[in-house]
Amino acid sequence: MSGAEPGIEPAAVGRWLVEHVDALVGPVEFALISGGRSNLTYRVTDATGRRYALRRPPTGGVLSTAHDMQREWRFISALAPTAVPVAAPVAFCADPEVTGAEFYLMGFVDGQVLGDHAAGLAVPPPARARAGEHLIEVLVALHALDPVEVGLGDLVRRTGYVERQLRRWHAQVHASAAELPALAEGLPLLDEVHDLLAAHVPAQRTGIVHGDYRPGNLAFGPDGSVRGVFDWELATTGDPLADLGWLASSWVDPGEDGEATTPGPSAVPGFGRRAELVERYARLSGRDVSDLPYWVAFARWRSACIGAGVQARYLAGHMADDGYLAEARARAEQGARLGEAARDALSELGIRS
Repeated sequence: MSGAEPGIEPAAVGRWLVEHVDALVGPVEFALISGGRSNLTYRVTDATGRRYALRRPPTGGVLSTAHDMQREWRFISALAPTAVPVAAPVAFCADPEVTGAEFYLMGFVDGQVLGDHAAGLAVPPPARARAGEHLIEVLVALHALDPVEVGLGDLVRRTGYVERQLRRWHAQVHASAAELPALAEGLPLLDEVHDLLAAHVPAQRTGIVHGDYRPGNLAFGPDGSVRGVFDWELATTGDPLADLGWLASSWVDPGEDGEATTPGPSAVPGFGRRAELVERYARLSGRDVSDLPYWVAFARWRSACIGAGVQARYLAGHMADDGYLAEARARAEQGARLGEAARDALSELGIRS
């Protein structure tokens, strides 16, 4: 076995794959595709040149409620027969002795991941409009699914999605501040926005929520079509507008001076404007999107909480400095701006302290 990577015991994982995947032929090579802040993803190539992708949790600084491999596996297995494009589920390893954690193997999806402005520039102009259109079509297809009918009924919770999320991220940002006291300075603002969000929760619907739906978690073909939706680690059941709010909060129009929750390609001309994407979603889904400003505010607040946790894990030394440390500090500064932007969005809705 060759291609040793952090988080992978090549010999042990290679043996397990050969024993459990009929079509796979050893020896196996591993190459890290992405990792550090989220679950680790590796390209797996067998002796015949056939490619797969393997996912496992990060090797340190794991939050207690995150990085559940079985959860990701359940979602891609449930969605594989549907109109939502996901990588084909291949095999799941529940034995942490093999490489230090549970992991799963899925089919390899060839495509361009549009995680930033540079990736957007690399998309041929004729394909950009289609990319914006099709990512909405895929989101509509996801939200049209009944979680019970696809085998995820036991994940439907009686408590509301927003209430669960507010509790989770509020607790985690306070835990992060306890670990890194410098973060405490930003807590009053995040607490204020939390209380405003909690006091004005809109009526909620039930569907499948990806949790981090954006171009950086999708693979696109040369024509702009979505070939695969990745990173299901935050997936759950809840109000589908949470996904649209997250996408809208990360979608900055060309020339717009706004704070995106996450980097993306949208400021490159040709991908369609945010209002066009929202209108397309409303038309294709038939959903009322009048509550979307609330979900955008919620997305900004949630992103600020996530950023604080990332910074705390890096600065506390729980994760190796893979070049992201400076970005972690920058994201903390962005978190303060996102908190203010969330408060401003709520204020525009007439929601104030």
